[in-house]
Amino acid sequence: MVPYRADDPLTTLAHGIGSQHDLPISPFYAFGGAFAALFVSFLALGLLWSTSRFRGDSSGCPLPAALQRVADAPATRTALRGLGLTAALGVLLHLLLGPDDPARNPAPGAVYVLIWVGLVPASLLLGPVWRLLNPLRTLHRLLTRARHHLRRRAARNQDPDRPLPDHPLPVLPGRLGQWPAAAGLFAFTWLELVSPDPASTTALLIALTAYATAHLLLAARFGERWFDQADAFEVYSALLARLSPLGRRSDGRLVLRNPFHGLDATPERPGLVATVCVLLGSTAYDGFSDNPSWINLLQTSALGRTPTATLGLLASVALVATLYCLCAAATRLVSGPHPGPLTAFAHSLVPIALGYLVAHYFSLLVTEGPRTVSMALGTDNAPEPSSPLGPGGLAALQVLAVVTGHVLGVVAAHDRSVRLFPPAKAVAGQLPLLALMITYTIGGLSLLLN
Repeated sequence: MVPYRADDPLTTLAHGIGSQHDLPISPFYAFGGAFAALFVSFLALGLLWSTSRFRGDSSGCPLPAALQRVADAPATRTALRGLGLTAALGVLLHLLLGPDDPARNPAPGAVYVLIWVGLVPASLLLGPVWRLLNPLRTLHRLLTRARHHLRRRAARNQDPDRPLPDHPLPVLPGRLGQWPAAAGLFAFTWLELVSPDPASTTALLIALTAYATAHLLLAARFGERWFDQADAFEVYSALLARLSPLGRRSDGRLVLRNPFHGLDATPERPGLVATVCVLLGSTAYDGFSDNPSWINLLQTSALGRTPTATLGLLASVALVATLYCLCAAATRLVSGPHPGPLTAFAHSLVPIALGYLVAHYFSLLVTEGPRTVSMALGTDNAPEPSSPLGPGGLAALQVLAVVTGHVLGVVAAHDRSVRLFPPAKAVAGQLPLLALMITYTIGGLSLLLN
């Protein structure tokens, strides 16, 4: 996952999870099972699923009102914001005062494991949790309140009877969408997978300071809604939370729902495709970044290691995006014009990205996560990382995660297709999407099985 120094214990674990070269599973059975699952699901959907069944944010079984009152209580939200801010301050102190060694400093593990990977299960189980934990959102609120307090005091000193003037914030440009979040995700994955020493406390401190400063300044201009669309980790968490059984209806009621309903409600904002393609492309790059041929290329490239690795990451994201755009164009040709062919089916890539994230990083979370927590708590003799699954179990989990993600993507795309296109063209219009799913499946399993 993270190209730490070769002598770091985290390095071996990280690269051992990003790509398994000797997984005890037959490629024939892996590919055969994957293709069978995709074709059977596609045929079954075409024969049995003729009308759209997903209702987005209008669906769900309401949870008890008492539970919602607790979840929405100011004390609950304040406690979560305080927890996020306290954890961020802890990471900052470890970066400033701790040793520049990921084996003895929990800050790199907190960023790359607990936050980046840990947000996957947290968002799936609890919804968009980073919105409440986000320390930048909390800092913005505190700074906004302090600024308003100073303005009110200054106005009272000048003229106690004069009302405080209202300064409306500028509206976020609609075309901006999630493009800042996509750029932020790419920058983070570059730091994690490409930069010369991503576990360096100096590198992390500079990157996090620059990220926080930029977002706080832009939030001061556009308001708190800036984080909803532009903060990379909020958008990342919100996308994964679309597959959570816990959600909110359009009326604000907390509900239990079929995850497909939440996925169907994914906002079709500009930059959505780019955001998902960055997730898919960066995970794919992580999968082949420890391939011996790629390592040899990095070591012998005339451009140098970092520029070559940057081009590799860009190429991986661009390849995923190009394949999706070609699929969208083919769907338009087969089924007829549609005002938003790129974003219309982008939500179907979210379960695929989730499958890749689980396949690549599950073992890293369950091994390095407890070790990072032990270091942060100051526990001596932190336990050596050990995977709860043997090689066979890990191989089965990885293949199952990739295949399941693609099957869920086929289901989501089919429901959207029968809603948007006439019945005579709905199934035919999915053939490009099926071809895309097969291509992604071949790539994903090839990276796992090498």
